[in-house]
Amino acid sequence: MEPLEPDGPIEPLEPAVHIPPERPWDTRPRPTLLGRIGRWMLITSGLLVAFVAYQQWGTAVGHWQGQRDLRSRFDEGLVQAHSLHLGGGTTVMAEPAIGDPVGDLVIPRIGLDQVIVEGVQASQLSVAPGHYPGTALPGQRGNAAIAGHRTTHGAPFNGLADLRPGDPIVVTTLQGRFIYSVTRSLVVSPNDHSVLAPTAASQLTLTTCTPKYSAAQRLIAVARLVTPPAPTTGPSPGARSNRLAGTDPAGSAAVWLSLFGCGIALSGLLVSVGVVRRRTTSSRLFRLAPWLALVVGVALLYATFGILDTLLPASF
Repeated sequence: MEPLEPDGPIEPLEPAVHIPPERPWDTRPRPTLLGRIGRWMLITSGLLVAFVAYQQWGTAVGHWQGQRDLRSRFDEGLVQAHSLHLGGGTTVMAEPAIGDPVGDLVIPRIGLDQVIVEGVQASQLSVAPGHYPGTALPGQRGNAAIAGHRTTHGAPFNGLADLRPGDPIVVTTLQGRFIYSVTRSLVVSPNDHSVLAPTAASQLTLTTCTPKYSAAQRLIAVARLVTPPAPTTGPSPGARSNRLAGTDPAGSAAVWLSLFGCGIALSGLLVSVGVVRRRTTSSRLFRLAPWLALVVGVALLYATFGILDTLLPASF
């Protein structure tokens, strides 16, 4: 049987056009104003929860990094002081600069062993208990005052309320090792600076916020020096000037500029994710884009929280 001949010329078939299926988000109705408000409220709530979590645990990372740096610097000073003692010299402890290590603070009752830093601004208290400039240096005659966080930034003074009369406190400076004995605890208002006033007796005053997670009041623990005091160097405790504890980070233009830069970067990341989300491609890069965005977003958010933390008062 012979094949049938076509009645006319055969026209070439046009290639089929691939029409990608519509994406679910293309077919959904546009959100209402109430829905948008609810979405942003959820995002804001999530960011607030994340910032609180950063305050409780994230700040501890920077605290222990700062402790390692201070410990290294303080140990170097101890080695030099020991060499001086072996040579028959006397260690002269000059007024420490803001941010310098002052000594090592050990409180066995609460398991504390940390290096003290000079200064009580947020940037100093974020890495260590801070010595109040203008008060006596630890181990010397007069009132040596030290502040510390109770619930954030490593919470060095978290257990300060557990101290009892008679508990020992050991402070080691470049001038030697000094032992204090706790005498009393009290609670004062944040504006009561009488606990920082010079005293004739050699004592140590530790301050922190109370109750926990609040800066409404100040918890004070006072201890007296039971070992011989070290020679006083520089101005006498009563004549020390109440030096500022460094420049407040909130007044630094660089901090605000960094915060603005992080905000712009986060906004750009969100816009980029929205653009990539609507692209119809099977490229491997685009499949990895959500994971890359997550890593970059977490890093930017961590940096932003760190900058915001420096703008908060040095409390809690």
